[in-house]
Amino acid sequence: MEILVLNKLMKFSPDRIGREMLSDKPEMRIALMCLEPGQELTPHKAPLRLMMYVVEGKGSFTVGDETVEAAEKTCILCDPMTPHGFKADKGSRLVVMAVVTPVE
Repeated sequence: MEILVLNKLMKFSPDRIGREMLSDKPEMRIALMCLEPGQELTPHKAPLRLMMYVVEGKGSFTVGDETVEAAEKTCILCDPMTPHGFKADKGSRLVVMAVVTPVE
């Protein structure tokens, strides 16, 4: 068993997105990304299934051609090879837990 206490793992940086790999196993990877207001993870593609879970704050999330606003306790799902990214609102830090699984 592993227990991840997310508020103890959050690390912010004014220069770049804070990234922590929480678990890196072949069947599932979990990363925690911490963004200061206005910071952005530009849209990119990956050959994996992805769930982005908003742990804290709010921001805009891009999946494919759509952009949505999301706040705490929201999950956004993304199919493989679909562009995805997110940006913290100007007045809010954003913490996103990303869970990726391989495509079978």
